Amino acid sequence: MDLRYTEEEEHFRDELRSWLSSTLPDVPPLPADHTDLVARRAYDTAWQARLHEAGYAGIHWPAEFGGRGSTPTEHLIFLEETERAGAPYVGVNFVGQLHAGPTLIAEATDEQRATHLAPILRGDHVWCQGFSEPGAGSDLASLATRAVDDGDDYVVTGQKIWTSFAQVADYCELLVRTDTEVPKHKGITWIIMPMDLPGIEIRPIETALGSGEFAEMFLDEVRIPKVNRVGDENDGWRVTNVTFSFERGTAFISEVISSQRLLADLARVAQKVTRRSGTAWDDMGIRRELGVLDAELDALWSLTKRNVSQAQRTGSVGPGGSVFKLAYADVRKRMADLAEQILGRAGLAIGDTLDLSDMDHVAERLYTLTLTIAAGTSEIQRNIVGERLLGLPRGDR
Repeated sequence: MDLRYTEEEEHFRDELRSWLSSTLPDVPPLPADHTDLVARRAYDTAWQARLHEAGYAGIHWPAEFGGRGSTPTEHLIFLEETERAGAPYVGVNFVGQLHAGPTLIAEATDEQRATHLAPILRGDHVWCQGFSEPGAGSDLASLATRAVDDGDDYVVTGQKIWTSFAQVADYCELLVRTDTEVPKHKGITWIIMPMDLPGIEIRPIETALGSGEFAEMFLDEVRIPKVNRVGDENDGWRVTNVTFSFERGTAFISEVISSQRLLADLARVAQKVTRRSGTAWDDMGIRRELGVLDAELDALWSLTKRNVSQAQRTGSVGPGGSVFKLAYADVRKRMADLAEQILGRAGLAIGDTLDLSDMDHVAERLYTLTLTIAAGTSEIQRNIVGERLLGLPRGDR
């Protein structure tokens, strides 16, 4: 696919820049209390509504499902321009916008699409993800949350963990076990769970940064209509891999651009931090590592273009999403290590105690620790790359 910019695409960029320039001054700041998820939902969904009114919601979704039907290049231009303009991120809408919605487009029934896609695009409905379980670890297919067949419903009992923004979500993309007599990958089903059903209890988890976006979710005989099932019963592992391909392939696009901004800022910080008679910038090793990381982020941006093209062509990113996720987590870890080296003692506390930057490189370092775990651990990504790209034999499961 040719990803060079055409005259029409440059026109799209100019229009978008003009809209951002006129719109962003009226956008209020993020809520100061980052533990107030109700305020955060109001902020994020208001931005989503603005995008929808302007025709920029679901920019890469097909027009028949309410999106703009833009080309992969226009999608990338949108992400570049919004990130560089400092526009709000998807925030609490990330599950619905980035992988639940695309999964419904690929796998849901016409009725399910008609019910859910438009509210996601308007920002009316917020989704969360009920995949991870405390007893399954990295082996997601070992999940134990049980769904018992009872007439027109499934009766679901179990526990989920690391469920982002569950406290303010309207729906959950939920994985349940519907057959315990078959190999574990063959007894899983993907279900849409309304979050206002009886039997759901949410317990927030406080992170090391003091935020509370994560939660435990306890399910006690929750009755979920079978019409909420996406795909066939016991075919959930295949549907889940469709979700994963979006989660690992295109959901991190904005993070590549924000990482480039973070690295550029780190280079400026290196020129301010004093070292004896000079600054950290005088260290040739630091300058070299900054250059190497910058080149690797450029390479990740190119891989992103490839993955977006793949998703546009086939409906799924495929194993390229795992290659990206694995490489991105490694680059961010090395950026965090370099930040610690540059900051020295200032790197021991959250917040810029030396007035070096508007960005908090210490908080970013702590956030980096999640990247080898969230959306599938690095060990899982290595298994996928080894088996599906390199053709290595499958391990015992």
